Amino acid sequence: MKAMQLNAYGADSVFEAAEIETPALKAGHVLVKIAASSVNTVDTMIRNMGEELPLSPATPAILGMDFAGTVEAVGAGVTDYAVGDEVYGCAGGLADLPGTLAEYIVADSQLIAHKAKNLSMREAAALPLVGITAYEGLQRAQIAAGQKVLVHGGSGGVGHIAIQLANHWGAEVYSTGGGDAQTALIEQLGATAINYKTETVADYVAKHTDGAGFDLVFDSVGGANLLNSFEAAALNGQIATTVTLCELDLSAAHFKGLSLHVVFMLIPMLHNHKRDQHGAILRALTEIAEAGALKPVLDATKFTLEQAGEAHARLESGKAMGKVVIEN
Repeated sequence: MKAMQLNAYGADSVFEAAEIETPALKAGHVLVKIAASSVNTVDTMIRNMGEELPLSPATPAILGMDFAGTVEAVGAGVTDYAVGDEVYGCAGGLADLPGTLAEYIVADSQLIAHKAKNLSMREAAALPLVGITAYEGLQRAQIAAGQKVLVHGGSGGVGHIAIQLANHWGAEVYSTGGGDAQTALIEQLGATAINYKTETVADYVAKHTDGAGFDLVFDSVGGANLLNSFEAAALNGQIATTVTLCELDLSAAHFKGLSLHVVFMLIPMLHNHKRDQHGAILRALTEIAEAGALKPVLDATKFTLEQAGEAHARLESGKAMGKVVIEN
């Protein structure tokens, strides 16, 4: 099969076209012909940092985690999928799991689900990593109907899904963005937009919560922005975040009695730990999408498999609006 490989890591690394053996089918797995895959920030981190990240695969490496495609063969013990099924998932591109920048992937059947009928292959490929992350974070933070929910970074990959899911579960959703295009997308997705460049945390907490704070804060920006989340949260509020590779003063969280939920969705893939939970979340996302409540936003720029390097550059440029997708 055709694949785009990395033979070395680093800022100057390049993807090179290669003809390699189609992966062998294994028990509990399915062979999927990939129609599309999406690029996530973690993919660019692996390409740039290589061995500095403990989750990077050995070179020559096939990166890419998200995909959508069609089942071509079913391994022993798999009962939920048949040849010809359209599926999607996040199942490779790290550690010892070959990725999606190729014609085929052998995916653990616990890490996939049937694709929503009303989503294209490109849209479905954009959903797994960010969808699982947003779903897990909101559920662990005990989202409930009627809550006031703040999403930091609502125009980003994870954030724009979190807005839609929070709306689906009946919350009153607000979201921060840093420009006209970002706030316009946030409003389009059904949240009240907050421009963090022109409004202070104290300003928008007073304006939207009468100073009480938000019941739940989903922080897809993380790092130092967590301090803004602590400030924005209500007493005994819930905070979910995807970025905590930092040192912070937790005093504000202490005095408010906040609960902090750290989401690292790669754990099931890395450690073969409760992988069936990812399949269950993906099935739920399919149902929500088919109900018309969830639709990934795609960047307007299109890329072929051979343009994997350009797709990475597009994401790293910060100019993409929506998920960057590669089509086979």
